[in-house]
Amino acid sequence: MAPSLTAGPAALHRGPRGHVLLGSLRDFSRDQLGFYARCAREYGDVVPVRLGPFPGLLIYHPDAIEEVLVVRNRDFIKSRGVRLMRAFLGDGLFTAEGDLWLRQRRLMQPAFHRQRVAAYGETMAAYAARQAADWHDGAVLDIHEEMMAVTRATVAKTLFDADVSEEARAIGDASEIVMEYFGKRFGSLLALLPLWLPTPANLRARRAVRALDDVVFRIIGERRRSGEEHHDLLSMLLHARGEDGQGMSDQQLRDEVMTFLLAGHETTALALTWSFYLLARDPQAFARVREEAQRELAGRAPGADDLSRLPYAGMVVEEALRLYPPAWLFERQANQDDVIEKYRVPKDALLIICPYVLHRHPAFWDHPERFDPERFTAERSAQRPRFAYLPFGGGPRQCIGNQFALMEARLVLAMVAQEFAPRLVPGRSVALEALVTLRPRGGLWMTLAEGARA
Repeated sequence: MAPSLTAGPAALHRGPRGHVLLGSLRDFSRDQLGFYARCAREYGDVVPVRLGPFPGLLIYHPDAIEEVLVVRNRDFIKSRGVRLMRAFLGDGLFTAEGDLWLRQRRLMQPAFHRQRVAAYGETMAAYAARQAADWHDGAVLDIHEEMMAVTRATVAKTLFDADVSEEARAIGDASEIVMEYFGKRFGSLLALLPLWLPTPANLRARRAVRALDDVVFRIIGERRRSGEEHHDLLSMLLHARGEDGQGMSDQQLRDEVMTFLLAGHETTALALTWSFYLLARDPQAFARVREEAQRELAGRAPGADDLSRLPYAGMVVEEALRLYPPAWLFERQANQDDVIEKYRVPKDALLIICPYVLHRHPAFWDHPERFDPERFTAERSAQRPRFAYLPFGGGPRQCIGNQFALMEARLVLAMVAQEFAPRLVPGRSVALEALVTLRPRGGLWMTLAEGARA
């Protein structure tokens, strides 16, 4: 049996008793968001739990989170759930550890320098315009799927200078299968089953990955054959050399491209999806976004230079990321016996951080369930602890593309708001689906109002 978390003499924390064998796994599997929120509400900022055979510690306080992610980040690695993804994603930046992760991170960082990201602004706006070209007044569409298409194409073009329009549907379908597959595994005892078992779910996921591999290896192969310099992420990876003078294999390149193709667009798409949802419920806030965009842009496509003139659109995106963080949960695993907040944490125990709950902590957020973009003014933001807001994680492993995602979300939001007002379709409920990311179950269906009716 796995070792348990034990409290030191000064620890007053307690947690759910759970089942003698399964611990709290059944409650967790039924409603993950509800389980984490209930634990915070009933037991406080640090809560010991057991999920099946695994002891864990739920952490909801910014000081303790900073200790795990920054102060002693070397004591904690990505969890076994993330490592399961290596079977399909390989050793890309998201799943790699140690020296390999550090090497890859250093190689990729220049591609996400502020000036380089700013240069992508024109492409972001162009792809948003292309997606909206067929929209019209009264159209009913799944705004989530529309935003996924925009951001998927943008990532492929800006980071790999590749046009994936012909494969867009295949990439979208395969991505959905993979993300749903891992989301369901993370939330149940399925995580204990080996990936090599020929179950229907395993076989379906492997077929989806093969479909993505076809696209990724095509992109890599075409670039190698062309020999052209594109000044993008893929070129940097192709030209990178290790201490032994060797470049990356096609497999390592594939792992990195796959990581960005799968994960590099979804955070942005969801930030936009939830922004439109919240604005549809608050006509006054939408009117303010629209007025700002029309005043500053006057009908033209926005670029990076316009960001400083679109502050309210930026605050809307940040508030959407607070209420509905796409990366709603992340975990670390202790690589040695440790102590966090008076709890002795055995080697291999899980440290679980839930931004969805953290972003609603009443000690750090006034009226936390209220949609209030102005809580992200510079003055109000300065009053909060740094680690009370974690839409992109924190510490050395903070998402490398956070500025890329924020810029694209703000530009696309402002561009769409100039012309269209997405409104919720009456009678369609909106439910959360907590998989690898926090999605609207069944999409988010909206009606477009155009022009004077918007």
